[in-house]
This record gives sequence, structure tokens and C-alpha cells, in this order.
Amino acid sequence: MTIPLPLLETFVVVARSGRMREAALTLSLTPGAISQRVRELEQLAGCRLFSRTPAGVTLSEAGQSLFATLDEPFRRIEDARRALERPSTRRVRVSTMASFAVNWLVPRLPRFSQLHPHIDIELETDSRLVDLKREPVDIAIRHGLGEYPGLVAVPLIAPELIVVASPSLLQGRAVIETPADCLSFPLLHDMDRADWRLWFEAHGVQASAELSGPSFSDDHLMVKAAATGQGLALVRDAYADDDLRTGRLVRAISIQWPTNFAYYAVSAAEALQRSVVTHFRDWLVSEVAADSQKS
Repeated sequence: MTIPLPLLETFVVVARSGRMREAALTLSLTPGAISQRVRELEQLAGCRLFSRTPAGVTLSEAGQSLFATLDEPFRRIEDARRALERPSTRRVRVSTMASFAVNWLVPRLPRFSQLHPHIDIELETDSRLVDLKREPVDIAIRHGLGEYPGLVAVPLIAPELIVVASPSLLQGRAVIETPADCLSFPLLHDMDRADWRLWFEAHGVQASAELSGPSFSDDHLMVKAAATGQGLALVRDAYADDDLRTGRLVRAISIQWPTNFAYYAVSAAEALQRSVVTHFRDWLVSEVAADSQKS
């Protein structure tokens, strides 16, 4: 029996990310194609390699054994592939979330092009945490607490999120006085399912790594779900303004925003040895400083 190499590659990528959708982005395939490859590999292997969960997939015992065997060889193949690719001396590849790209970065890019017309920016939007030491990405802009071991992280902006809820959801229940009190309510999540977990962590609250509740690809949809009493939402105030004015939503808790919960420009030290990368990183910092002066 010969197992095609693409099936093994797909298995490794899914095992690393734990999500079919993220593996599809990495391999430039549809999620359906990823699922089909996994099923075909499991049929050839004669056993289940993954267990499906609401949050993604986890490796079975057989899957863990296979991954332990394949992970390092595939990393060596990936290293050899990158070594053969000649990096562009004028290109900076940037990975960030779609919301940050649309609302902050893309409108400002023409100013960077005017300052550095010789540098090409290659922008990809991806919610997964790219491996900056192994993937051909120069800078990742991520929303987090600034803890990126082995990487260079520079803080950019810390947009404040507020906790909102329908008055009907709060009626007859204990008043929310601390961040930990939010755990007794249903929670509404963004697609990354990271903001609540990071918000709790920033406030020193122990919370489950897999908080339950529905997730939404659009903040406006999450606000509407909150307005109908489906749970607490952690959103930017601009998205909730109309519902707050009409009383469909109220601020469930007023608390100082943790300043370390921010967007960071994250790079490997090796990437910063290229002047085009440092030019772009320094420009990001200057744009943030200019915004601060305006406000």
C-alpha cells in the first residue's frame, strides 16, 4: 500500500493547527478538500487519526504516534523548500487579522508607499498564529498580551473593548462587579475565540482554555446577538453605539482597560536584519505615534 505524500502533508498541517479551516488556508485548499484528504488517509491507515470537537480536531492515540514520526521530517522538507526560494529583497510579507487590515492598516498603506516606493508590501489576512521562524512571513500583527517568546514584539495600539449585554439578560441576576463575574453568563465570541480568554488572562482571572458560546465572523452580528439577550459581548464601543443609545444594550461592567492587551508587530530577529522589514515596522510605530498626537 502506497500512501500519497500530499495526504501525509495534509495530516501534519491539520495536526499542527488543530483546525481544518486553518489547514485549508495554509495549503490553499478548501476545507472540504482537507476533510476528504483526512478521511482518505484514515481509510488507508485503517484507524481514526483525529477526534472531532466543536473547537476543531484533536489527535487520537494513533494520530499522536504518526505525528511524532512525521513532524520533524516535514519541517526539514519545509526548511529545504524555503532555502531554494530566493527571497525578494524589496518585499515585506505581513500577516494580520482581516479586521485590523480593513479598519486600520489598509487605509494607511498609500502613505507608506509614498515614503518607500521601492518596497512592496504583501499583505495576507489570517487568524491563525503563523510560525515566524519557519514560514515566509516577515511581520505578524497580532492582538494579544505581548508574550511572544523568542520573537521581537513592538506594541502598536490598544483599542478598548467594552462588555455589553441586553438588559433582559442581566435582569434578576447578580450584578457584574468583577471580570470573573462574567464567567457565570453565556459569552459571545469573535471567530478567533481569543478575545475573552485574553481579556480574562489580562485581569488575572483563571478561565477555561475553551470557553463555550457561539462565535461570529462579524462584530455587528455579535452585537445584534447580544441585543437579543444571547450573551455578553466584548466589542469596540463604535459597534455598539446605536444599541447603547436606544437602551437595547447596556455596559455590563465598567473597568479599566488592560493596556498590555493590544496589537503588536511581531517579527523574528532574523527578519529584522533586512532593512525593508525594519522600515515597515518603524513606519507602523510612527503611524501610531501620529494618531496619538491627533487625539
